[in-house]
Parts: sequence; C-alpha cells; structure tokens
Amino acid sequence: MSETNRIRKTSENLLEGEDLSVPIDEGMPDINPDKICFVILKSRELAMEDTDISADASNETDDGFSSILTHDGQAPTEAELVGFIDAMDEDEQNALVAMMWIGRGDYEATDWKNVVAEARARRTGPVSKYLLGTPLLSDYLETALAEFGESCEDFDQDRL
Repeated sequence: MSETNRIRKTSENLLEGEDLSVPIDEGMPDINPDKICFVILKSRELAMEDTDISADASNETDDGFSSILTHDGQAPTEAELVGFIDAMDEDEQNALVAMMWIGRGDYEATDWKNVVAEARARRTGPVSKYLLGTPLLSDYLETALAEFGESCEDFDQDRL
C-alpha cells in the first residue's frame, strides 16, 4: 500500500471512529494485558512504601498500624510481585521488559519485534530484579499499554 493510500485509509478510519492502535506483530510473544496490569498495580503498592519508617516492636493498635508502611510491611507485596514475574515464561518476561522500554521512550511501539529481540539479547539476570529496580515502572508500563490501545481501567475496576 502506498504512503498516500495508507494516509487516506487512516483518515477514513478516524472519521469512522475505528481503533487505530498500533498493530502488534503476529510474531509477538503473548502477554496478557491483565498480567501487565497486575505488575502495574503491585509496583504502585511498592512505590507507596515509606522506607523512612522503621519497624519496631510496638503494638500495631497503638501505633495506628504504621508498621505496614515499612519495608517489613511491604515484604509480602514485593515477594508476590517477584514471584509473579519469575513465574512468567521467558517470552512473557522479555515482552514485559520491552513494554517498559517502550513506555520509557527508549523504543517505539511500531518496533515491537526488535524491542523484544533486544530484551532477549540483553538479558543477564532475573527480570524481576531489573524491573523492580526501575523507578516509575508502573508509569512506563501504563504508557506502553496505551501505545498499544490497551489500559488497566477494567482491571482496576474488577479489583476495587
């Protein structure tokens, strides 16, 4: 299809209200958007952690349960997220890293196959450790989902 025909088709689709999100290549490893949304939700929980509050031996009722805001209080959330990411197959993990890179602006969504191949080639250790060490992980993943015409709106509503 020529560039002129593609532009004409795109403008016709806009007028008709069709979804013009970036098409995902057929060769893309499958990763369910709900899995990405789960990682977003849990990484936001971890981001709310207050590392300045140290756990103590006081009574939770007396201290207003502030110990749940400490690293010790977040350990179950972190363990759940690490376990979730580690349980993904290698293709899903590579796709998750690729999504983070796209959301961060390192790559374009239209380069999906190349981004996943780069994630596969650059992998050196646990993906969960790499991703959890990335500031703004949830924002990057959410931005990448939007690039593909997806969101976590329904996922969040189902959890509330």
